[in-house]
Amino acid sequence: MSESSAEVVVDVASAAVAASAAGAAGGWRRATGLAGVAIGVVATGAAAGVALERMTVGRGIRQKARLALDSAGPYGALRGMPGKASADDGTELYYEVDDVDPDAAPAAGPRRRRLFGRKVPAPVTVVFSHGYCLSQDSWHFQRAALRGVVRTVHWDQRSHGRSGRGVAQNRDGEPVTIEQLGRDLKAVIDAAVPEGPIVLVGHSMGGMTVMALADQYPELIRERVVGVAFVGTSSGRLGEVNYGLPVAGVNVVRRVLPGVLKALGQRAELVEKGRRATADLFAGVIKRYSFASRDVDPAVARFAERMIESTPIDVVAEYYPAFNDHDKTEALAHFADLPVLVLAGVQDLVTPSEHSEAIADLLPDAELVLVPDAGHLVMLEHPEVVTDRLADLLTRTGAVPAGATVKGYGSTSTAQPG
Repeated sequence: MSESSAEVVVDVASAAVAASAAGAAGGWRRATGLAGVAIGVVATGAAAGVALERMTVGRGIRQKARLALDSAGPYGALRGMPGKASADDGTELYYEVDDVDPDAAPAAGPRRRRLFGRKVPAPVTVVFSHGYCLSQDSWHFQRAALRGVVRTVHWDQRSHGRSGRGVAQNRDGEPVTIEQLGRDLKAVIDAAVPEGPIVLVGHSMGGMTVMALADQYPELIRERVVGVAFVGTSSGRLGEVNYGLPVAGVNVVRRVLPGVLKALGQRAELVEKGRRATADLFAGVIKRYSFASRDVDPAVARFAERMIESTPIDVVAEYYPAFNDHDKTEALAHFADLPVLVLAGVQDLVTPSEHSEAIADLLPDAELVLVPDAGHLVMLEHPEVVTDRLADLLTRTGAVPAGATVKGYGSTSTAQPG
């Protein structure tokens, strides 16, 4: 990234802070365009890379293209059996369950038939946790691949997707913490997977949530978890991430960003208008910080954009401080004796692949997969790689029958006897 691009981001953030200090409604209306840029930066967990030329060329054409992609794109359309769990502060957490399709599983052999009259063991359940400003739909390709082959649970983190707004945040003004997210995951497991073995899969913030679960409920990991996958995540030191900015740009953005977020979160309605008005800039930032490939399917890029757009600015603001405080390095020890997959995009600017390498260093028996030409949303950008390695993990844990095979780009089939 060039120095001039970094200066643009710094100027945007500084202008938004100045607007918040002024506090006048007129000033805020004038600042909404700038605020929209700042929101785009924050919503992807980044702080740079705005493509300014998108403001001046073909805006109407791009708007029509977005509408066409929204109507034609199948991504995020998969739905399962809905359920609700209650967090310890009363927040309603939404989840969906995809059960095993009996016709998709290999036929039971003689040994299974001799168990007639006994209780059949509970199947392995794979629980997927999504990242910041996303939703359970971010696992679209992996969900499609595993549907009917293994029992899965997909849930929306508090204040994301179909889950309710955080009660402790709205009612009591408490900050969001990664520890709280770990307790939320425990509530979902209690409701959706009350018994049987579990495989935990987490992307970005979802991986941090899994670590927080282990930190607070080590007995659950020890007694019921049979495998773990960490995708594009970090165990700590996120305050050191530079998001591809030069040192000077990083320092300025870190200094002004907390004030920007606090101010924007307090004027959510006005800011959301500015966010919509600067959709072209927003799309450019999302693409830069979500993907690394030049040839990402436009429908997939638009799908990611829609998920991030749907996260309200006050939710973006209330979550952001939690990442600087996140440190769950010691919690990784609870996974030491389990099959573990650690996977990241080499060009991830949000949770750099070095953070995944650090996790793998602490779990020497883990499989470490670094995907070239991949950014933060690697499970959408290169779904065939993520699905393949995840399927291998599930086979090793016994979650997926040995007869099940995974094909490219998120399709599955069950091998039939020859």
